[in-house]
Amino acid sequence: MATTRLIALHQRKGKTIAHSLGERTDYAKNPEKTEKGELVTGYACDPMTADEEFLLQKRQYVHITGKNPKHDIIAYQIRQSFKPGEISAEEANRVGYELGMRFTKGNYSFIVATHTDRAHIHNHIIFNSTSMDGTRKFKNFWLSGRALQRLSDMVCLENGLSVIEPLPYSERPKRTTFPERESFREKICRDIDTILAKKPRDFPTFLQMLEAAEYEIKQGKNIALRGKSQKRFIRLSSLGDGYAEADLRAVISGTRAHAPKSKYARTEQPVNVLLNVQQKLQEKGEGYARWAKIYNLKQISKSVLLFHERGAETTDQINALVDKTLKRRDALQAQMAESEKRLVEIATLKKHIVNYSKTRNTYEAYRKAGYSKKFFEEHREEITLHKAAKKVFDELGLARIPKVKELSAEYAEILASKKKTYAEFRKVRDEAQELLIARQNLVSFSEAEPQEQDKSKKTEKAR
Repeated sequence: MATTRLIALHQRKGKTIAHSLGERTDYAKNPEKTEKGELVTGYACDPMTADEEFLLQKRQYVHITGKNPKHDIIAYQIRQSFKPGEISAEEANRVGYELGMRFTKGNYSFIVATHTDRAHIHNHIIFNSTSMDGTRKFKNFWLSGRALQRLSDMVCLENGLSVIEPLPYSERPKRTTFPERESFREKICRDIDTILAKKPRDFPTFLQMLEAAEYEIKQGKNIALRGKSQKRFIRLSSLGDGYAEADLRAVISGTRAHAPKSKYARTEQPVNVLLNVQQKLQEKGEGYARWAKIYNLKQISKSVLLFHERGAETTDQINALVDKTLKRRDALQAQMAESEKRLVEIATLKKHIVNYSKTRNTYEAYRKAGYSKKFFEEHREEITLHKAAKKVFDELGLARIPKVKELSAEYAEILASKKKTYAEFRKVRDEAQELLIARQNLVSFSEAEPQEQDKSKKTEKAR
């Protein structure tokens, strides 16, 4: 039984092709792994000078074809591993030589090095990416690894060796447990939880304990941490609620309780619309219809529980709750629209105030010139901007022109209020959508129940 793998060998970064080839072939020919070089054989090359002969064939390829591609593959390696105790080292070398000859069809030079330093004997077959005659390069075709494995199985069978029998999918071993991978953020949160459990005296002591835990701390506007294997700093403010600098200071001072972040925090699933079982029965069959019925029962249960938690038990109470939520959503949306309208007005007004102040002297000179056409043509852009600004002031009915500083302060205040309103709007909007779906589910269920009863009665009469 032999397993195989085809590996493309690239030129190492910062190294020449000759140096890269030498490193790969030297590792394969390592005397400590190949019984002092006794288990190394070659085809169309001397194993001792294989890297130099490979390089000579590459130069011949460039000379014949005129091609000199960059970032090229310099060679290929076949790894062939055998079942422990099934084959001798000499036999494994012969089988590897036969596999290399068949796979390359005798067109590429290669060496076979059999390693015995592991519990399983394995071959390193390295063949040149350039053919011996220098006219072409080996093309790593689609599914070449599978073709190599089948060829290896054929060679093994011919030599009386076992092969891996492919099992049906249902009989293959299944992994039931998977290793948990902890992210850098999760590790930082876990270490912070551990340090807070020790109750540090103050925030500087907390930072010292982080440094003792091998964290590099970057202080500034936002404190950031970098662990031993991290490439970039991670801000405390990006770790979530309870891990920002202000939160940690509050926990250390005793004004706030720390709640460690749960890795597997369960999110509540939203209520979904019921499925039409009869339609799905016609489209996909009875199995899907059974699943759809169970799915609908779950959605009905979620809908009932949703209204029950909000104290709505009767139809009137449900309708009143939905209407109240919709009104709140619409009011918040209208409030945001007003804020957006005022923000646009302020931005426009600030622009015209700036234009008005910049062109004021020019317009006064134009007026003193008796509104001369020649003066107007010379200062058309400035005079036009001044008139446009004055027109806006008249349309707004401003008794006095406000200061830009006052408008900037009002703009910042409205913008902050709008952001706060938008956060509430999103929450109310999602809640309203969920309530509408839940109410529709209950209505659909109540309408479908009499139809099911009539259908069952007709079926009993027919019997």
